[in-house]
Amino acid sequence: MTLAELQQREQRWLMQTYKRAPVEFVRGEGAVLWDSEGREYLDFLAGISVCSVGHCHPAVVEAVREQAGRLMHVSNLFYTEPMVRLAERLSRASLGGKVFLANSGTEANECAIKLARKRAHARGVENPEIVSFERDFHGRTYGALSATPKLAEDPALGPMLPGFRSVPFDDPGALRDAVYEETAAVLIEPIQGESGVYPLSEETLLAARQACDESGALLILDEIQAGMGRTGSLWAYEQTPVRPDLLTAAKALGGGLPIGACVAAEALGDVLAPGDHGSTFAGGAVVSAAALAVLELVDDAALLRGVRERGAELREGLLGLDGVVEVRGRGLMLGVGLGDGIDAAAVGADLLGRGLIVNVPEPGTLRLLPPLTVDSDQIGRAIALISESLLSCSGG
Repeated sequence: MTLAELQQREQRWLMQTYKRAPVEFVRGEGAVLWDSEGREYLDFLAGISVCSVGHCHPAVVEAVREQAGRLMHVSNLFYTEPMVRLAERLSRASLGGKVFLANSGTEANECAIKLARKRAHARGVENPEIVSFERDFHGRTYGALSATPKLAEDPALGPMLPGFRSVPFDDPGALRDAVYEETAAVLIEPIQGESGVYPLSEETLLAARQACDESGALLILDEIQAGMGRTGSLWAYEQTPVRPDLLTAAKALGGGLPIGACVAAEALGDVLAPGDHGSTFAGGAVVSAAALAVLELVDDAALLRGVRERGAELREGLLGLDGVVEVRGRGLMLGVGLGDGIDAAAVGADLLGRGLIVNVPEPGTLRLLPPLTVDSDQIGRAIALISESLLSCSGG
């Protein structure tokens, strides 16, 4: 089937909820993708931070192949070893409490919202509220969507669920003022991803932790994009002065397969009881086996040190380019702010034509999320391509 035929069928048979670039990818290895015409691309998006150990990592492929050949699904009415081992591994590597396994980051956040509301009711809160930041992104189901202010503004999708309020991004004073005895939780990204890679300041994180401690609310950190080694530590919060009560993870956790997790601190592990929450496919044997393989690769001091080193190389190289005014983020989660008059969308499209995949989350910003296994030569190649593209798109 040609690309043109594929595009025609996609328009006929798929709901048009995505703007797809005119490329069909058919193979991937490490940080490289190949399209249906055999052209090679350097992937600095990694499936939006999903393929963080690279495309088709041999250890992940083997774990999936071996588990799929033995058992694929039995439902959560029974035990499977990969599911239990994964929950233990996640807990021991983070908050030490119990884990709910889900199919996506959105579902992980839904679990966190539900747990926070139930706990608030248990302490006598009649109308619990969830506080989030403007420009946050927590997902597209209605609970997560109601906590995602920008998307929740669309009246055609309303009404949103009650019990959510947002405050200006990275404003510690506004956050403190919004948290009171009726607050069930503060749900925030330690580094905003979809809005353009904006890290929260330590002052704001400390304000969130203090406000939650004083009011009895829970601090929920959405690390769906920033977690799993992306910033150079297994979890982004490990580079901050705060520790959350609930942590949500997804994207990179499955190495390319759909999985999410809500990890609780030890004191919160039994808030949800049988029947309070569930999922048909969550914690399935195949995706759990894949996630265990990914964790074995990522929770490694040498790899995480490499993330910090390659991230510093990438940041330094980008800051030396004409047309780049700032680079935000940590590790290999970077937002590249472009100068006035440079069309980021045009740069992104031009880079795709040159064989480099990036993302444009907002006007004036390129988002770079290369695999954590990217090497220095690939970093240098990406910097050179971005330099060429900026020169071309700025009329130089």
